[in-house]
Amino acid sequence: MQISNNFFKTVDLIHRAMDVSLIRRGVIANNLANAEVPNFKRSEINFESELKRALETEKQRPPIELVRTDPRHISNWQPRDYRDVRPRRVVDFVSAAQNNGNNVDMEQELTGAMENQLLYMLLAQAEAFEFNQVSTVLR
Repeated sequence: MQISNNFFKTVDLIHRAMDVSLIRRGVIANNLANAEVPNFKRSEINFESELKRALETEKQRPPIELVRTDPRHISNWQPRDYRDVRPRRVVDFVSAAQNNGNNVDMEQELTGAMENQLLYMLLAQAEAFEFNQVSTVLR
């Protein structure tokens, strides 16, 4: 059933994004807490770009798909399951904002924290909207 599959996939994606937002909040808090520590390197969470790639593989089929006659054969197209995408913590070794080797920029971190908080609130509203639609249908 297509409608229920879309609903469950949408809710699952919202939950995953909310979980990543909580992880990102902790990483930003860690960056802010270590803003004055010499040689500390800031971290960030990489998730959205990998999720986008995984979702795009569901739509992109090659013009010619090879037939596998044996399970050991290599397929020329394999869709990536979005549920396998995990958030990845990336340490920024390239930039340097201070003379002591620390690269935490307070303004950038606070802006990121505010953006993350707004994203979380938006995701919570989107989830409420999805469940309100189901509630309306069931009435």
